[in-house]
Amino acid sequence: MTTSQTMQPTEIAADHALAMPAHVDHSHLVVADLPMVSTWYQRIMGLKPLETSASGETLGVGSRPLLTLTTSGNATKAPRNAPGLFHTAFLVPNREELGRWLAHAAHNNVGLQGASDHLVSEAIYLADPEGNGIEVYRDRPRSEWNFKPDGTVGMDTLPLNLQALYDEVPKHEWHGMAEGTGIGHIHLQVSDIPEADAFFRDVLGLGLMARYPGASFFGSGKYHHHVAANIWNSRGAPKRETQMTGLSDYTIQFKDATERATAVAKLDTLGIAVDRNGDTYSLVDPWGIGLKLAA
Repeated sequence: MTTSQTMQPTEIAADHALAMPAHVDHSHLVVADLPMVSTWYQRIMGLKPLETSASGETLGVGSRPLLTLTTSGNATKAPRNAPGLFHTAFLVPNREELGRWLAHAAHNNVGLQGASDHLVSEAIYLADPEGNGIEVYRDRPRSEWNFKPDGTVGMDTLPLNLQALYDEVPKHEWHGMAEGTGIGHIHLQVSDIPEADAFFRDVLGLGLMARYPGASFFGSGKYHHHVAANIWNSRGAPKRETQMTGLSDYTIQFKDATERATAVAKLDTLGIAVDRNGDTYSLVDPWGIGLKLAA
């Protein structure tokens, strides 16, 4: 078979992260050096430019926009403990694609920050040139996940054998992320976990799928997580300032507009201001992170 037949699926399975009632479909970063960071995401992450404006660029896979990069002359560098991005997680279609990206990264001397087997997934971690965290991962089949009686899913952080992953994949030329790659989840730094539970579970309606010490994982449709929130660097930190580099905002896409309407109504009860622009609602979460709700 050709690479395109085996490596670039065009259909998304019914239990895929992006097929759930709600999922993350876009991330927006403010960067200091737009040309340098954009070139890096294209060369190392294999994203393609889809749209260019006076203030930035949108990159993606196929016709799917995933990441917008903008720059601002008055942006200040976000401190390590500020609420914001822990990592943007790019979900590739399968283990072979994860290995092919790993081989590409190794051949380009990309420094990795870690690699883990989470039982539900296999993940590789790194950061872009301005320190924005990135995860590249593949999901294991749901038939291999261990759901507990309370509805949560068993997750762990075990070592991932990168050498074995590298050895088992073909080393032919890599032409970027495979069709079907998307943002499987976004992992945030927040100030308080009970506040995160109240916001993502009770207001936005995502299920609480797992807990780690200092972190909660929220998913739609029993997916292991579309959003994670931790306080590992940011416990008790003040709200994020508007003019900071890093995560400006991200988008959660709802399949059902009524579910989004329910979330918007709950935001109103919390006194969180929501702006409507066309069919998208925009807000700033309790930690100063921008969030868009689309349907």
